Amino acid sequence: MSTVPAIRDAATVMLVRDGQAGMEVFMLRRNLNSDFVGGAYVFPGGAVDPADREAELEPLCSGRTDKEASSLLTVDSGGLAYWAAAIRECFEEAGVLLAYDRTGAILSLADPDTAERFETHREAVYDGTARLVGLCEAEGLTLAADRIHYFSHWITPVGPPRRYDTRFFVAQAPPEQVPLEDRRETIASLWVRPADAIERHRRGELDIILPTIRNLEAIGRFERSADLLAAAEAIESVPTILPRVVADGDGMRIVLPGDPLYDQLGEDAGLPDGTPWPGREGGPRMPTSGA
Repeated sequence: MSTVPAIRDAATVMLVRDGQAGMEVFMLRRNLNSDFVGGAYVFPGGAVDPADREAELEPLCSGRTDKEASSLLTVDSGGLAYWAAAIRECFEEAGVLLAYDRTGAILSLADPDTAERFETHREAVYDGTARLVGLCEAEGLTLAADRIHYFSHWITPVGPPRRYDTRFFVAQAPPEQVPLEDRRETIASLWVRPADAIERHRRGELDIILPTIRNLEAIGRFERSADLLAAAEAIESVPTILPRVVADGDGMRIVLPGDPLYDQLGEDAGLPDGTPWPGREGGPRMPTSGA
């Protein structure tokens, strides 16, 4: 008897900065052997772990309570865990820790000795031998939850063996931290203008899945990171996007909310087993209109 895979909560953070040609976003390439979208270029992120839900984290999150976070995400409670997961995953996968030091300044890793010490912390958090709570207590840090803004919400279509309920966030990259892939889950990284990433995907140079493409399109409307962050901070309601799939003469087509066909399809109108994610070679065709 087949079983329906559980949907895991997940958090992803789009780190942005201003380059000479405009705003850039940091992207990582997942390990080719990864069970989930191996080889694809993504933003730092992953599943919300039990440790991200620990009550001890709330006093360490600057400028945001669980009640406020839950309200933004329209969940009853536990919303702050998504911010904690975004911070943890960003530290594990990209080596960037969105936190304030003892002086209240955003954490700087410009000093080589400090950078080396935090690289050791990064390994420990990744391996599970250390927790964010312990790291904050040891280094006198508070997590910069107030610098991380909720931006979009995507749920994996029905069908794939791994399904995620993912909240996307945006944050300014700390000026004195250098992001770098972890060489485990991620094998390459780059700073890229959102429009350039999309164009390189169209040329077959970057493997990018549908939710990532749509978020690149959304943030790509802004020339400066400050404008994007201000707009994200002002968002009052974020719609949930659960793609559905319909068969047509050319194979399968992804249908997003807002398409007249969307409501006609059942909630189980998803991807057949083994079908690649939308946006990948062999996957369903993507819609031409934005979500």
